[in-house]
Amino acid sequence: MVNLFAKEGVDLTIERLNKLKVNSDKQWGKMDAGQMLAHCNVAYNLIFEEEKYKNEKPKGFKKFILKLLVKGIVVSEKGYKPNGRTAPQFLITTKKEFEEEKSKMITNLNKVLELGVTHFEGKESFAFGPLTSTEWNNMFSKHIDHHFKQFGV
Repeated sequence: MVNLFAKEGVDLTIERLNKLKVNSDKQWGKMDAGQMLAHCNVAYNLIFEEEKYKNEKPKGFKKFILKLLVKGIVVSEKGYKPNGRTAPQFLITTKKEFEEEKSKMITNLNKVLELGVTHFEGKESFAFGPLTSTEWNNMFSKHIDHHFKQFGV
């Protein structure tokens, strides 16, 4: 996993991001490059705009099932398979402005770096409860890597 709590990891990720183009061909899936970036930005929106999503947060049995069945897949180091299912909040079906989403991604990556490991250690996630900083990094890093691979960057 690329360490997104380290400047080198963020720089490497931004370097890959800069290879992505608005018309980059996808290897699988339905999203174009702008939609994919918007999709990836949702993970950061759920953290940095927490108040906006508080009524959508899973509760009770649904949260229990997510923690039991999905958390391990999302926070482990094992990569995602192409065309996997995604949570409703992450579905992007409308056209998105590529450069705007790219700029948001860079801002989000730098914000994670700035806040650092300590901020994320034990921080409550949207669906899985408290996560370790390693789990947060795995979740961020492998999600971005998965979609960069989708577009060949």
